[in-house]
Amino acid sequence: MSVYLDYNASSPIDERVLNVMVDVYKNNFGNADSRTHDFGENARKVVENARLAVADMLGTKKDEVFFTSGATESDNISILGLLEYAEKTKRKHIVTTAIEHKAVLEPLGHLAKKGFEITYINPDNSGRISSDELLSKVRSDTLLVSVMHVNNETGIIQPIKQIGEELSGKDTLFHIDAAQSCGKLVEELRGSKYDMLSASAHKMYGPQGVGALVLRKKRYKLPPVDPILFGGDQEHGIRPGTLPTALIAGFGEACRIACSEYSSNNEEYKKIKNIILSLLDRSGVEYEINGDQNYCVPNTINISFSGVNSEALMLSSKQYCGISNGSACNSSSYNPSYVLTAMGLDAQRIQSAVRISWGKNSDVENNFCNLINVALKIK
Repeated sequence: MSVYLDYNASSPIDERVLNVMVDVYKNNFGNADSRTHDFGENARKVVENARLAVADMLGTKKDEVFFTSGATESDNISILGLLEYAEKTKRKHIVTTAIEHKAVLEPLGHLAKKGFEITYINPDNSGRISSDELLSKVRSDTLLVSVMHVNNETGIIQPIKQIGEELSGKDTLFHIDAAQSCGKLVEELRGSKYDMLSASAHKMYGPQGVGALVLRKKRYKLPPVDPILFGGDQEHGIRPGTLPTALIAGFGEACRIACSEYSSNNEEYKKIKNIILSLLDRSGVEYEINGDQNYCVPNTINISFSGVNSEALMLSSKQYCGISNGSACNSSSYNPSYVLTAMGLDAQRIQSAVRISWGKNSDVENNFCNLINVALKIK
């Protein structure tokens, strides 16, 4: 039986989360914004309990958490929602990295067409950006700095804590895309300073279709973000539309579980990574790891199998395991990874790269041996 090793694209839902959602679908089907009857009030209580769970996991305040459809929408609000404020203050410079998710890069590209200046910071071949280099690009007219906490292709952790500390005393806003770190690097996120944060439930054993935007208050005021959708005053006007109560309840339960289990999960992820590395070393296959593992989350590894085309490997091994060669949003494209390109890797190494990401119950040993054998045969 094939083993799923593409958790960075989406994790399977935890059965405990699913049970909570089913209960809500059956018993709390009211609209959480209906104020005239108990059905709406009961749904509202479910939503607010989940909001508290998200806030507790992130170490923020309940009224700073806004529910969205996921990190992509949260990223878009964080960036495009600043347009009016930028025009008013004449601050139209943004600093980001060349390895952000498309959910950040494409909204920034849209702003560039409207006259914004975007500065992109490349990582070195470790996959990690220099916080000093990034901060040196911040100017008096810099509106925003946006950095992904953990890269979705390589798993490399970016220095958000250092960046947040330096920006905390400035007028420049700091946004973190925490899609890959939420529920995993819990302590680091709790200890980091930022103005806006994006997260998705389905990267942390929750349901697809729901996420959060955290807007942290300074001097009792939220960041100057305007809605980018219109049609209602839900979520205090930040994000209109009927709240998906069951999805939000599932997100809340995933956060509660993460709070108590993230440490043991990370230990399990490390054990699995050690098994993978041991199997690679014993196999005799030629490979290179992309990204410095001293700064990598324990559930991800990006590997180039020397002389083996990644597309051929994925197709030939899919009966053994489900892996990818990058972000799911780019899976229909055969273009070289822009993340690995920005790291300065050569074309052959990029073309042979695959991303392997796993969860707390992944049984990798036999299936990963089969993957290695396929790589050896292709070569």
